Amino acid sequence: MFQLDDQFLQSVGLGDLPADQKEAFLQHTYETLEERVGTRLADSLSDEQLQEFESFAAQDEEKTYAWLNANAADYLQHEEYKQLASSAPEGTPPLIVAAEYASIRWLEVNSPNYRDVVAEELNKLKQEIIASRDHIGDQPAAAPQNGPPPSQQRQPVADDDNQDDQLRPAA
Repeated sequence: MFQLDDQFLQSVGLGDLPADQKEAFLQHTYETLEERVGTRLADSLSDEQLQEFESFAAQDEEKTYAWLNANAADYLQHEEYKQLASSAPEGTPPLIVAAEYASIRWLEVNSPNYRDVVAEELNKLKQEIIASRDHIGDQPAAAPQNGPPPSQQRQPVADDDNQDDQLRPAA
């Protein structure tokens, strides 16, 4: 699979981002990738399949373990499960690891091309990041406002003459 980490940031020319921005940027990148891949895969799945897959995302204990017992009863012995479990933050509940593993295995069965979709979407996302990397990290911490600051905004001058009102600078 892929890793969204410092090496990824280096590959897109963002290795010099401040540490706090790196973490936030990687999280945003992961969420964007997840959304894009999910959208593409959902187009090829039935409603029933989507519901089954969503039970893993919702960490539905009963459905997750029922699916694992029916489709990968020895999952605790699988190398990929062990890797997920060992890379999970300390104290991560077993259900979260099991649901993540179940979702991966489910995708292998129900959408065998999902790894290709992930690779394609990641490549597209990397190209978008590279194309806009000069502007990433330049944004102030606060969300920019639309339009000029309040002191430069124009407000209508109201009168009773039923004519088009004029604009004047805000006080």
